[in-house]
Amino acid sequence: MSEPTQPALVGVILAVDPDRFAEVVEALRRAGLTVTGEQPVLGTLSGTVAEDRIPALEVVDGVESVDRERTVRLPPPDSPIQ
Repeated sequence: MSEPTQPALVGVILAVDPDRFAEVVEALRRAGLTVTGEQPVLGTLSGTVAEDRIPALEVVDGVESVDRERTVRLPPPDSPIQ
């Protein structure tokens, strides 16, 4: 028997109401977010979540935006100009 596959985790960056930061972060945790970084003064945080849970994060009261983290890879500094 094979085990059920776990949904893929994705990195997300969220902007939330800074006046309700702690309350919104707690609601996001209940919605499935694992918080990896917080910037309360700016009203932003980062974390990981199962890809299928992103819509649940977007509807949490106090969430202004949810963006997927992006990875940018640059060539080595000594590589030819592209």
